[in-house]
Amino acid sequence: MSGNMDEVIRKRMCFFGGVQGVGFRWRAKSAANAVSATGWVRNEYDGSVTMEIQGTEAQIDRVVQAIGNGLYVRIMHMEEERIPTIPDERGFHAR
Repeated sequence: MSGNMDEVIRKRMCFFGGVQGVGFRWRAKSAANAVSATGWVRNEYDGSVTMEIQGTEAQIDRVVQAIGNGLYVRIMHMEEERIPTIPDERGFHAR
């Protein structure tokens, strides 16, 4: 893991389990906006949800924690990879 907790990073995250039709995207957008993270979230045809999120490690962790605390959300498996940041990205959107 590289050093600085204030470093802005971007992750592509895929969530599997009970993640569609349970307010996942709304919760992701709300939590990301609350911590000023940017990116997007979308449902996939296979029942998973993909999210690209940009912010500090702490901001991203808070968003994932907020999603996981959703009443009906059941994250069974999660994959993540670090990807290049997008300069000047604004906002967080559900697609």
